[in-house]
Amino acid sequence: METWTFLTNYGHVLLCIAADPDIRLKDVAEKVGITERSTQRIVADLIAEGYLRHVKVGRRNRYQVRLDLPLRHPVERENEVGVLLKLLGRKTSSPKKDSGRGSKISTTPNLKRRQTMRR
Repeated sequence: METWTFLTNYGHVLLCIAADPDIRLKDVAEKVGITERSTQRIVADLIAEGYLRHVKVGRRNRYQVRLDLPLRHPVERENEVGVLLKLLGRKTSSPKKDSGRGSKISTTPNLKRRQTMRR
């Protein structure tokens, strides 16, 4: 019987890359438990939507997670990617330098405060 998880493969891939920006996609695939091709597709989607950036370092890629972007689902949109990573206890490494495209790459996410309702 297959077990379910709270996060999708996209979330798992993002967590792996946030923890190690120099990780090989082969290693991400192994950790997440999906094929390398699926990992490549997920990373391509995350790059296309602006959630990841990558720069070539020699023959390898170094990834940068955009912590300031909102989560995609309407229920989650009020929170940023950095909030998710922080809640899950992932450290994110600081990028060496911004690519100059005018967007914010942060290592300290802006946590939104929620008021709890008492009845």
